[in-house]
Amino acid sequence: MKRIMMMAALAVMTTAAFAQDDLVKSAKKLCDKGELEEAVKTITPALTSDQTEDKAEAWNVMSEIQYQIFMKGQAAEQANKANNSTTPFDTAAMHKAMVASLEAAMKCDEYDRQPNAKGKVKIRFREANGKKFFISRPYVISAGLYEYNNKNLPEAIKAWKLYIDSAEDPLFTGLDMTKDQYRSEVCYYIGLSSYNIKDYATATKYAKMAAQDSAKAQEANEILLFAQKDGAKTKEDSLAYLATVKDLHSKYPDEARYFNLLMDYYSKPGRQAEMKQWTEEEIAKDPNNKMTWALKGEVEMNTGKWDDAVESYKKAAELDPTFVQVIFNTGVCLNQKAIELKDKLADKKTGGLTPDNASKVKAVLAEAKVYLEKSKEIDPNREKVDWAYPLYQIYYNLGDKAKAAEMEKLVGNK
Repeated sequence: MKRIMMMAALAVMTTAAFAQDDLVKSAKKLCDKGELEEAVKTITPALTSDQTEDKAEAWNVMSEIQYQIFMKGQAAEQANKANNSTTPFDTAAMHKAMVASLEAAMKCDEYDRQPNAKGKVKIRFREANGKKFFISRPYVISAGLYEYNNKNLPEAIKAWKLYIDSAEDPLFTGLDMTKDQYRSEVCYYIGLSSYNIKDYATATKYAKMAAQDSAKAQEANEILLFAQKDGAKTKEDSLAYLATVKDLHSKYPDEARYFNLLMDYYSKPGRQAEMKQWTEEEIAKDPNNKMTWALKGEVEMNTGKWDDAVESYKKAAELDPTFVQVIFNTGVCLNQKAIELKDKLADKKTGGLTPDNASKVKAVLAEAKVYLEKSKEIDPNREKVDWAYPLYQIYYNLGDKAKAAEMEKLVGNK
């Protein structure tokens, strides 16, 4: 009885296997007759069924069906162009079929290269499929462009990634996939589209690939930088971003944007020590960069090192005499120096200054006045720097009541 039951079960399994393989045969016949949509419906269950004995054959048939759907759309498109017609056809289906056809061919090859029951590998479909898609694979780019133009970025990315990644697939073994005029452009658009949907890992991966082409390097590096910057979640991510910017700044020292990105990075709170080190490194490489001297002065100013800051700002102003921000900051630093000097030299009991000490303070104030008045001369409308209050302080402390009154009218009125 047990043996009879086992035989019955085996018979059911065999029938199921035959049924799945019959689906493949039926789908192939439907394809040959041009009944393509029905062919897809027929073969789909066989692609994933454990009862299908020849999965490579099943996926090969699916690839051919999808290819025929694509070719049908191509024919309609060409006819429209030839006849200057706008006869409607399913453009979306045409492009999706091209993607599905290549995917199915790769899946076919995956099964085809697996050993059979005897442990032997006999590849049957690779040569024909490889040659076919070696020629037609660029249509996958068109499929991605169609989705891109219809603002369906995930599907566009999927198609373009298939184009790029398939070049490494065993399906194309023996074919020269290295001469690809579209590779860097497609990688760039994968990077750009992935960045736009905040998939920073994919954006970084493909932007790096695009940047291998010198003609596309600058555009691709922009994506790479901002993907790393916006996608940074850990300290390690931030350091990786910093390393990328530094590398690009080193390669392209005349590109101001890389310097500006580094400046933006180091300007964040808590990075003053790093900013100081970086500015010193930059000055050693290029002592004629006014912005580096200005940043060095800013670090020194923020830490109360007035004399050092003044020297750095003066260097920046020597390189650009119209650099009103550093001229203004020079005056502010000297004014602060004068305030601290007055406190330091004041009598501990009375708070007063001896004539000699008062002269020392006034000398510093007088120097500060020169730079702040210069700021006023360059930027009379206070569009870049607000010199009114610092000048009021100086005029007041120097005893120039008329000018102090003049500045007092401006303070708070801008």
